[in-house]
Amino acid sequence: QVQLVESGGGLVQAGGSLRLSCAASGNITSANVMQWYRQTQWNDRELVASIHNSGYTQYGDSVKGRFTISRDNSKTTMYLQMNSLKPEDTGVYRCFVYDVTTTSSYWGQGTQVTVPS
Repeated sequence: QVQLVESGGGLVQAGGSLRLSCAASGNITSANVMQWYRQTQWNDRELVASIHNSGYTQYGDSVKGRFTISRDNSKTTMYLQMNSLKPEDTGVYRCFVYDVTTTSSYWGQGTQVTVPS
């Protein structure tokens, strides 16, 4: 059993910052790909950022230069530093983990981020 728990969401004014965390517990190996997705009120799902087992990172075009993905040395906790937030960043941020060793994947429940216009 693997559980992902996100935290750090909230309401922040445009231009502000938030730091999200996703903690994985249970039977997960360190060989994994960790990702943040954003789901809007219209149920659109957008890949925000990825960090691969090698440490390679990728970002969606809308967040490049503003968001930074990282993780701890154990590769079981992932972070998303969000700066210069905009109203269009509003949504439920969910973490996703793909375990390369077991080929299993997991979703977190999500944390709400609201940036009023």
